Amino acid sequence: MTRTTAIPDAEMCGVSTTHAISTAAATTVARALKALADPLRLRMLSAIATDPRGESCVCDLAELADVSQPTVSHHLKVLKETGMLLSDRRGTWVWYRIAPAKQRAVAALLDAFAPAAVADASDEARPSDEAMRELDGRITRLGEELADEWADLHRDLVISIVRESFAGLVRSAKVTRHLIPLTERFARQRLADLTRDRGTGVPQVLFVCVQNAGRSQLAAAIVNQLADGAVLARSAGSTPAAEVHPRVRSLLTAIELDQGAGEAYPKPLTDDAVRAADVVITMGCGDVCPIIPGVRYEDWAVGDPALASPEGVEAIRDDVEGRVRELLTTLTSKPRRIPS
Repeated sequence: MTRTTAIPDAEMCGVSTTHAISTAAATTVARALKALADPLRLRMLSAIATDPRGESCVCDLAELADVSQPTVSHHLKVLKETGMLLSDRRGTWVWYRIAPAKQRAVAALLDAFAPAAVADASDEARPSDEAMRELDGRITRLGEELADEWADLHRDLVISIVRESFAGLVRSAKVTRHLIPLTERFARQRLADLTRDRGTGVPQVLFVCVQNAGRSQLAAAIVNQLADGAVLARSAGSTPAAEVHPRVRSLLTAIELDQGAGEAYPKPLTDDAVRAADVVITMGCGDVCPIIPGVRYEDWAVGDPALASPEGVEAIRDDVEGRVRELLTTLTSKPRRIPS
């Protein structure tokens, strides 16, 4: 941040550099920290503070995460109530900026505390050198094995795709013990995408949302169950989460018991996945896919399961199923009903 404004002396605010802060000051600080104890709010605050215009439109902030507009407004209201933000309505949009009296505090939070906290967390989570050498060796062997299997493709290309697949998954992985089999699955799919002649064979649908942890996973699973092999569906995300959302995972588990193992792990969106798809469907989350000639694009404004009640999640599932049935009528005449 470059914008700073002088603030009152710390002693005048009940904050001392030589002894414990006062009860009143501690209460005020704790209230502010509680309001900031949400990842999306911190990202919003950072986006506003670093916007070269000196302010951000709510339409820009809504693109930070796969959440509904009311949720965005709620988080901004909480930040504004702390006194950190000021806002102005211009036409149909509201613009937010850092309150002058809070700019120094926000700068300290984002420029000093946040980087230090992230560095500490990264140090704790980073695998040991020995573990990384073992993973690298296993990825090398996997690359060689798939290069032998996909002999029609250039060997270096196959190995590169395997390593890129591993790198794409490891960015959001919480644990590493499943990374090798997931890398193999992801790399095999990417190789299949690379060699698929779109428009031939079984139609393929790609569902895309930001985190690939909720509605896109659910939609792909329902297509694969209803179509019974007559249509294949997959999902991907522009910024994959570490894992599928718990409220969706239970629904996917029920579907997988009926149809067999699914693809329920968040994975990055690739251009090859879009090129290989006959239909690409974004899930009302503002995600943008590469525009490939001949690919059919749709956007489904579907609720976010992560923000819904248990009843709401069921309603979202029913909404997705209805949309899937309509989609399948344009691709195949063989949908079947999900067992109750």
